[in-house]
Amino acid sequence: MAAEIVLVRHGETEWSRALRHTGRTDQQAELGGRALEGRQFALVLTSPLERARETARLAGFGASAQPRDDLAEWDYGDYEGRTTAEIREERPGWSLFRDGVPNGETVEQVGERADLILVEAAGTEGDVLLFAHGHILRVLAARRLGLEPRDGRLFALDPATLSTLGHEREQPVLRRWNQPVG
Repeated sequence: MAAEIVLVRHGETEWSRALRHTGRTDQQAELGGRALEGRQFALVLTSPLERARETARLAGFGASAQPRDDLAEWDYGDYEGRTTAEIREERPGWSLFRDGVPNGETVEQVGERADLILVEAAGTEGDVLLFAHGHILRVLAARRLGLEPRDGRLFALDPATLSTLGHEREQPVLRRWNQPVG
């Protein structure tokens, strides 16, 4: 079983600065790898999207990072590229985790993908490093802690941050969350 699962949210993009939902649209990422220097990982996985792969490369893990489609960001469907404020003009009070998106993924589907990554991590001896995106990592953390996928809403996660999921005895715990890096 993975000793720790280290989560890296990709660096800030033009769309994340503008608070746009950036699901499957590639944007350039920026992140330094100083916070991970000297760490050894038995498994390094990355979203297939360019911004996460570039973050892995800039952090010094590009050669060892294996892409996994299950780490791609939430498919926002018709809301791709739109801000919450814009969506709420049409759907007052809208919440991604509660209300979902038309022609995109449900929170349960994102949770299923997160569970597949956690199964792979559980079969690894040593630490695991994941490079991905805000919403998928929030859902992944909720699932790792035994919560429902929709409970990812409770974990704010900024761009270019490092988080760590570990154990206290047998209990999965949040060791570190939303720590800026770079």
